[in-house]
Amino acid sequence: MAGRAQPIGHRGGLGAAAIVAALILGALIAVALRAEAGRGMGPSDWAAVRFTILQAALSAGCSVALAIPVARALARRRFAGRRVLIALLGAPFILPVIVAVLGLLAVFGRNGWISILLGWAGLPPLQIYGLHGVVLAHVFFNLPLATRLILQGWQEIPAERFRLAAQLGAGPRAMWRLLERPMLRQIAPSVLAVVFAICLTSFAVALTLGGGPGATTIELAIYQAFRFDFDLGRAALLSCIQILLTGIAAMVALRSSRGDGFGGGLDRPVQRWDAQGVLARIGDGAIILFAAGFLLMPLAAIVLSGLAGLFGLPASVFAATLNSVLVAAISTLVTLALALPMAVTVALGRGAFVEFSGLLGLAASPLVIGTGFFVVVYPFVDPSLLSLPVTALVNGVMALPFALRILVPRARQVIDRNGRLALTLGMAGWPFLYRVLLPRMRPQIGFAAGLAAALSMGDLGVITLFADAEQATLPLQVFRLMGAYQMEAAAAAALVLLSMSMALFWLLDRGGRWHAEA
Repeated sequence: MAGRAQPIGHRGGLGAAAIVAALILGALIAVALRAEAGRGMGPSDWAAVRFTILQAALSAGCSVALAIPVARALARRRFAGRRVLIALLGAPFILPVIVAVLGLLAVFGRNGWISILLGWAGLPPLQIYGLHGVVLAHVFFNLPLATRLILQGWQEIPAERFRLAAQLGAGPRAMWRLLERPMLRQIAPSVLAVVFAICLTSFAVALTLGGGPGATTIELAIYQAFRFDFDLGRAALLSCIQILLTGIAAMVALRSSRGDGFGGGLDRPVQRWDAQGVLARIGDGAIILFAAGFLLMPLAAIVLSGLAGLFGLPASVFAATLNSVLVAAISTLVTLALALPMAVTVALGRGAFVEFSGLLGLAASPLVIGTGFFVVVYPFVDPSLLSLPVTALVNGVMALPFALRILVPRARQVIDRNGRLALTLGMAGWPFLYRVLLPRMRPQIGFAAGLAAALSMGDLGVITLFADAEQATLPLQVFRLMGAYQMEAAAAAALVLLSMSMALFWLLDRGGRWHAEA
């Protein structure tokens, strides 16, 4: 496709990719140059590195270990509400971290639901702060992601393989040994590496549930170096370590994702003759109920606890809400302005550099990029004056990889179907963009915009580096209320944040599909 005439140019995508690469790589270079040569790592820094690797390894291992039986149960069962449940598995991805943490505290905290039940039985309450709390929160966020990825592996096994195994008299154990275990050997290592990389860059979870110096991650150490010590050199050195670890995890994830697969099939519905027994049905049902309860209970706790304080919210919450909506709107525009031309360039087959730039947002965490921006602007202007614009810019760039995954397939499909006809009619450039491409991509554009807005609305990362005492987004305000032990107000503000995030996602996604071509 790259060798023939096209109805739209690719220079806009290359320019957008160059801007993204300059922003991210420029911030990373600024961080690297700020790191002091020969300074070395102190004992607390090494402790943060060890804890980061430990919690990421435990979180990834637990998430994948639990996701395997959940995905297997979903792959073997058909029941009313199955599609809704699978769709709900994507909810934690757009759920604000601070909201999920409050929900987990309401369920698993010292005064939470489970601790109350334990008290009735004469047992001590749960202790959620520390390593186990961080791992619990990461499992809550990453169990749905791991389940979706592993479930996709089960769905890629052709139905003919299961049919042939059944005709040969293969029982549950033989089916596991011949089909399911080989698939997991291909899928599970890459899923493990992806979740490990995500947990390496977790900030808000460690900030709220870390529980002291013994449970400090690298990202939290970077934050402490800025906010409490104002040691830019130490923060830069830790940022370099963070980039190195994340890059290694990303490379492992890419290499381990390669596999030959199981070949093609005839797209027939999969029938599982190995799962008809009563015990198998009970076991799969119990696993599905456990996963649904684990995911839905914290959300229910947020709604129930937030309603009580909804009418007594301080004025600062409303100001922070307006800031968050403003940041989400700007970051969404940034994401679309970059993602649309980049998606077109990739769809035209000229996107090697563009795809690389789009993936840069996954290689470096928002806090590290924020560190680079801080280092660059600090000699010239007070960084607190730029807190909201920088937060919106970084959030927009961070949502770019997900937006590209949504937009590129549809852009490629539209250009393949309509490109030659448009050239025949003399419709190229802007007329093709406005009259053909964008109208047919409206559902995907709305979905990408909703996802970007929801992710930005709930972000608690860069704003913590730049904001002063008088300025905050809604996630930061919820965190400040938690720090002041105003838990009822924090729960109510979290309910507002949850409602706003979901509303923005629904409105933009629905708006893109309104009268749009499917």
